[in-house]
Amino acid sequence: MLFPKKVKFRKWQTMRKNPKKVGVASRGVTVAFGSFGLKAMAPARIRSNQIEAARKVVSRSVGKTGRFWIRIFPDMPYTKKPAEVKLGKGKGDLEGYVAAVLPGRILFEVDGVAEPVAKEALRKAGTKLPLKTKIVAR
Repeated sequence: MLFPKKVKFRKWQTMRKNPKKVGVASRGVTVAFGSFGLKAMAPARIRSNQIEAARKVVSRSVGKTGRFWIRIFPDMPYTKKPAEVKLGKGKGDLEGYVAAVLPGRILFEVDGVAEPVAKEALRKAGTKLPLKTKIVAR
């Protein structure tokens, strides 16, 4: 699974979660490396294990001839308190890392395979992610 090699701060402050006030992505919005891309249509926090599940699906689908790129990286830590623990006593322990994704961001890109194979690979990867996605071409 993806996670940063080294971080300056172990725990981050939680960001705002109002879905009405979230904007659209301005970075990573075009298909830059491959021919087809998987675009996020909603804001979400994608955990590293979800990215890994999607990566496995794409890797199996494109085979040795195709090439794919992961355009997001989970660098934001999230914490969780154990079950049945009372409130207070500080922030919970580090649980894992997430990638904060805004609408319009390209998540995965595929190249070197036929169009139906690429679209099927990206469709399968989209089912592993916790947000609505769309397949876009260059």
